Amino acid sequence: MGGYRAIYRRSLEDPEGFWAAAAERISWERRWDRVLDASRAPFYRWFVGGRLNSCYNAVDRHVEAGHGDRLALVYDSAMTGEVRRLTYRELRDEVALFAGALRRQGVGQGDRVIIYMPMVPEAVVAMLACARIGAIHSVVFGGFAARELATRIDDARPKLILSASCGLEPGKTVAYKPLLDEAIAIARHKPERCLILQRPELEAPLVPGRDRDWYEARAEAEPVDCVPVAATDPLYILYTSGTTGQPKGIVRDNGGHAVALFWTMKNIYGVEPGEAFWAASDIGWVVGHSYIVYGPLFHGNTTILYEGKPVGTPDPGAFWRVIAQHDVKALFTAPTAFRAIKREDPEGAHMRRYDLSGFRTLFLAGERCDPDTLLWAQEKLGVPVIDHWWQTETGWAICANPIGIEQLPIKPGSPSVPMPGYDVRVLDDAGRELPPGELGAIVVKLPLPPGTLPTLWNADQRYKDAYLSRYPGFYLTGDAGYRDEDGYLYVMTRTDDVINVAGHRLSTGALEEVIAAHPDVAECAVIGVADELKGELPLAFVVLKAGVDRDREAIKAELVKRVREGIGPVAAFRLVAIVARLPKTRSGKILRGTMKKIADSRPWRMPATIDDPAILDEITAALKELGYARTPSLEA
Repeated sequence: MGGYRAIYRRSLEDPEGFWAAAAERISWERRWDRVLDASRAPFYRWFVGGRLNSCYNAVDRHVEAGHGDRLALVYDSAMTGEVRRLTYRELRDEVALFAGALRRQGVGQGDRVIIYMPMVPEAVVAMLACARIGAIHSVVFGGFAARELATRIDDARPKLILSASCGLEPGKTVAYKPLLDEAIAIARHKPERCLILQRPELEAPLVPGRDRDWYEARAEAEPVDCVPVAATDPLYILYTSGTTGQPKGIVRDNGGHAVALFWTMKNIYGVEPGEAFWAASDIGWVVGHSYIVYGPLFHGNTTILYEGKPVGTPDPGAFWRVIAQHDVKALFTAPTAFRAIKREDPEGAHMRRYDLSGFRTLFLAGERCDPDTLLWAQEKLGVPVIDHWWQTETGWAICANPIGIEQLPIKPGSPSVPMPGYDVRVLDDAGRELPPGELGAIVVKLPLPPGTLPTLWNADQRYKDAYLSRYPGFYLTGDAGYRDEDGYLYVMTRTDDVINVAGHRLSTGALEEVIAAHPDVAECAVIGVADELKGELPLAFVVLKAGVDRDREAIKAELVKRVREGIGPVAAFRLVAIVARLPKTRSGKILRGTMKKIADSRPWRMPATIDDPAILDEITAALKELGYARTPSLEA
C-alpha cells in the first residue's frame, strides 16, 4: 500500500496542499483566496474566492484544447433501439443553445430549475445548460409520485420545470405529464413555466400559458457563453428522503465538486481521457449526477447514457452488449443489478456472446455487496470487481480500492479503505473509538473533503441536527460496521438496522452474508422483528435462483443451520420467508425499514421511490404466514 498510504496520509496531514494540487487540473476564471475556510465551522467551505464554471470544465475546455471531435456522450436506448452519439463539440453547441432557451424563459444565475425527465440526452443537456448560466438544477427521478415532486417544488421554489411527455419501462410507457400537472396543483409554489419534451411514444397535452414545447423554445434561442460563478455557489440540489417525511436537499457546490470528481476518474476508476466510462444508474440519483454527467465529462471521457434494464431489455446480456458495442473500459453499477443478472443467467452464458476483451474493471456501489455476488462477477468476468461505498451526501467514494493509484488486495465484503480526505472512525455509543473487529457507528472526522455536502438547502440547523450533533466534530454516516487489522472497512448495515437479540447486537449484513452464500439463494434481506422475550428476532426474506425447485422447508432448515454455524445460536434465527422478489427503490436499495414496519404492525407510508408497490402485498402475505403483520397498518 505504499502509493496509496502515502497519498492518503498527505491528504489528512496537509489537506489544503493536497486539494490545491488537485485543483490545478481544473480551469478557473479566478483562483481561490483560501483553499479551506474553517471560519464558520462546522460549515466548512472549499476554494473560497475562486470563480469557475462547471459547464465550461465539462465541455468547452475540451473543445478549446483540440478534443472537439472526441465522443462525449453515447445514448443507448434498449427501449427504442436508438443509439445517438455526440462529440464534445456537438454537446457544447447543444448545451449553449439550450442555455439560451433557458435564459429566454427568464432563468438567471441562482434561479432553481427542476428537471423531471427520463434517461435521454436532452436531460444531460438540461443539467449542463443550467450550470452554464449559473442556475441551480434539481433533478427529480422521472416518474416520481406527484406528492413527492410537489414537496420538492415547494422546497426548491423553481422558476422553471423541465420535463418530458413520458418515460419508457419494459412493457409499459409511464406518462410523466399527468404526474407533473398533479404535483403543480398540489404545490404551494407555482413555477412560471414548463418546457416539455414530446417523445413519439406518447404525446402530452400542454397547459396554455404555462407549458411550452421543448424544441419550439430551443428553435427561438441563441447560444450563450458560460457565466463564471463562485466556487462556493451551489451547482445543484439533490433531494434524499428524510426520516420526517420532509426530503433533505443535499447541496453541491461548484468548486469542490469539480476538483474532487476530476481527481476520482483517474485515481479511483483508473480511466484515461478519451476512454468510455459507464455508470449504469439514472440521472435522478447521485451516481448519475457524479458519474454519468459531471465526473466523466470533467475528465474528458466518453460517458454512456443507457435507457434500459440489466435484464429483460431484452435479456441478461444487455450490459455485455453495451460494453462490447461501445468499448466500455469500466462499468459502475449497483450489486442488485448483478444479482438480477446472476439470477437469470447463473452460468454467465450471455457474457460469452460478446467480446469483452477491452473491459477492465467493474465497480459496485449503492448498497452493501454480498461476497457471493462479488465473487461470481469476478469469476465470470475475469476482471477486478471493486466494491466501494459512498452516499448521496458525499457525492463520491468514502471508501474504495484506488486502482488508478495502486490496486490493493480485494477483500469480499469490504469496500476497502478510506479515500483521501476521509478520516474514517468507528465509535461506540459514548463516542469512544473501537478496536478492530468491533461493530460501531461509522463517522468521518470534520472537515469533509471537497465535493461533499456543505449543508442542506435553506436548512443549516437541520444539517447540524441530522449529521453533526450525535458525535460533535464528526459527520454521522448513519451506517454501522467495523475495521479489520489492515484498516479495511466493513459496512454491515444502517445503524437503524442493527438487531438487538437479547442484548446481543447483530448486524443484518452479517446474517445476509451467511444466507446469500447458500447455493440456492439469489438474494436476501434480513430485518429485526419485535419479540416479547428477546426484544428482537431476525427474519430473513429469501429469493431463490431461477430453476430451483427443491422442497422449500428443506431449504429453510439449511439456512437456519448455516446461520447457527456461521453466526452462532445467539442469533436465535428461525424465521425464513421465501418470496418471489424483494421490495426495492428504483435505484435498487431494499426497503428493509418498510418491511420492518409492516412486520411490527406499525403505521407506514408507501415509499415514493418503490419500484413496484404490489410487492409489498406479497411481503405482507408472507409475514402473516409467519405470524407477523397481525393487524392492518394504515398509511401514516
